[in-house]
Amino acid sequence: MQFGRYFEEFEIGAVYKHWPGKTVTEYDDHLFCLITMNHHPLHMDAHYAAETTDFGKNVVVGNYIYSLLLGMSVPDVSGKAIANLEVESLKHVKPTFHGDTIYGETEVLDKTPSKSKDDRGVVYVETRGYKQDGTIVCVFRRKVMVPKRSYGDARGGEQPGRPEPVA
Repeated sequence: MQFGRYFEEFEIGAVYKHWPGKTVTEYDDHLFCLITMNHHPLHMDAHYAAETTDFGKNVVVGNYIYSLLLGMSVPDVSGKAIANLEVESLKHVKPTFHGDTIYGETEVLDKTPSKSKDDRGVVYVETRGYKQDGTIVCVFRRKVMVPKRSYGDARGGEQPGRPEPVA
């Protein structure tokens, strides 16, 4: 099973549909908020959200949705990455609520061979996250430094460091 791609395998215009989706639970949202110390009542206090917001219920914290989509994209995009170089833009387009299922896809916008090292390049991608009804909730663009096949071959191939079982 492939995990990530080498630079040569990325094609401009290709779209990778990440699978499976993830249904966001109240527990997921609250745990993420607590771990990251984001205690805004919009995310943590159902009474506050019901009484004082336009949504009438808790909204899932946007950074969780971004992190979820970033993680979903790893097997298709950055599983072989040398470095995540930058996040150029991040837009939270629509809210996500407890019980929504998030799906993601990433489009390859551009790719550039490294000018300083011939064993790698930079891939420019846009990841889009959407709910079960197709509503786009999050879009971000980033640049990822990925190895060429020669880099991987020089370091042990597809699964470097993986031991063989001993009988």
